[in-house]
Amino acid sequence: MSITTILFILLSVMAVGSALMVITRKNPVHSVLYLIVTFFAISGHYILLNAQFLAIVNIIVYAGAIMVLFLFVVMMMNLNMNSEPQKNKMLQFAGVISGGSLFLVLVAALIKSKAVTGAMEMQTGDYGLIKNLGKILFSDYVLPFEISSVLFLSAMVGAVVISKKEQ
Repeated sequence: MSITTILFILLSVMAVGSALMVITRKNPVHSVLYLIVTFFAISGHYILLNAQFLAIVNIIVYAGAIMVLFLFVVMMMNLNMNSEPQKNKMLQFAGVISGGSLFLVLVAALIKSKAVTGAMEMQTGDYGLIKNLGKILFSDYVLPFEISSVLFLSAMVGAVVISKKEQ
């Protein structure tokens, strides 16, 4: 077995295992931490597919910003078993029905899909490299890029002005 195959298997086991831990843990803080591990494993898959930009964005945006936000929300809500309302049996039944329906849709989609016949070559080509994205972004799309940066800047200034208290 090659090193990429071993890394793929290791990252897959880590992703599936931590995803299972997310849904089986009773403590919401532990679930959020396992979700961060899942995002890191998915970023490892992106690196194996030679998509470094997606890997970095996944780590920065999801594992960094979104998960920190989730962690703060969970900690601020102070969830414990005493304050949690009892779940209605009809609500649980509706959840089982909707989950089963989603499972049937996924099985039907997998049955109808075509099988991939050729093996993908990893670490070949330069489609996912940041260098190529930067070249195109700052040559062909420099005007829309700069306009979006001015738009984000004006949105930040507007948020500061709105949040400022009247004196």
